[in-house]
Amino acid sequence: MHQIFREDPGLFARALPRAGITFPEPTAIQPMDTDLTEIRPLARRVDTLFRVDTANDGAFLLAVEAQSKPVPDKPNSWTYYLAHLYARYRLPPILLVVCRDKATASWAAEPVRVGPPFHTSMAVFPLVLGPGNVPAVIDPDEAADDLALAVFCALAHAKDPGLPAILDALAAAVANTGGETAKRWAEFTEVGLGETPARALWRNLMATYTPRFPGSGTLIEETLIEGEAKGRAEGRAEGRAEDILRILDRRGVEVSEAVRERITACADLEVLGTWLDRSLTATSAEELFAEA
Repeated sequence: MHQIFREDPGLFARALPRAGITFPEPTAIQPMDTDLTEIRPLARRVDTLFRVDTANDGAFLLAVEAQSKPVPDKPNSWTYYLAHLYARYRLPPILLVVCRDKATASWAAEPVRVGPPFHTSMAVFPLVLGPGNVPAVIDPDEAADDLALAVFCALAHAKDPGLPAILDALAAAVANTGGETAKRWAEFTEVGLGETPARALWRNLMATYTPRFPGSGTLIEETLIEGEAKGRAEGRAEGRAEDILRILDRRGVEVSEAVRERITACADLEVLGTWLDRSLTATSAEELFAEA
């Protein structure tokens, strides 16, 4: 949920207004180091961090956190993140929490107040994007206009009953768009859906694309691996066939066109291995094919 902003840093500026959250138009967005470790024993790491420059509102930091469920101690970490970022960079920080269920989104939107009951020393007001305020994109043309936003919509609604319609529209948009960009977002969607029934639905909708997440076990990756393995096997078969023909040529054994075609057309490495062994002693090319 947060990595999609690394793929398209300007996505948040398009997604927030659609959720009814006013946000300035950025003029520049710069990815930043996500390691907020101050003291070695205390390691804290924000999910994704950007410096955002605007024309009228100056520069600020945007910390993006993906939250799958309520975690009691997480608001304490968020408070630390923002205080540390402000002290380190001297820029005002904003926290954006992205969720894929309404209960978590509601929990994340609660202000975090630090201080005794009679006085609030510090308060954190997270911005939240989730299925409650991210509109569903179910029109293929709308999805094609902004694939990154359509993918984020699908991830935000991953647990909603209406997800199949969203995925149908996204799949149609990917198919109509084509090219490397469409391939990249197709696989990003599958990885982002995780081990859910929706992933199986997406696998059925998608064709073969280039992998972007090695080791993720996506349909795209499986198909490519299968293709690479087939290609390597075909390459070994071609090499072995060439060796057989070369040996026969060096030994002065005449090879007819029919024999040459039979050797080069064979893709069975075991059979080619037998023919290779026989090519060392055969007095005629036809002896390669003799029954054992």
